[in-house]
Amino acid sequence: MDTPHLVAMINDISDFFEHQGNAAEAAAGVESHVARYWELRMRVQMLAHYRAGGEGLSEVSLAAVQLLAREGVDAPRIHALDGGTGGDAG
Repeated sequence: MDTPHLVAMINDISDFFEHQGNAAEAAAGVESHVARYWELRMRVQMLAHYRAGGEGLSEVSLAAVQLLAREGVDAPRIHALDGGTGGDAG
């Protein structure tokens, strides 16, 4: 998947979560969603984009990817029981 598409996806997810609470809660929601529903290759690609400067990422998306980077490979396991539903077609 190309990086601009992933950036658009995470920014869309961030837009949704921004309307659900404050910026910190939104970032946590986005990070949890990405950890639970994005394939490993998508997460790895987003982390690489973030480490290269994160061009095009909204503030909430940047904060979410920072959280994801801190959790690393444990992120999907940490969020496996968050109770979310749905998924991304990618």
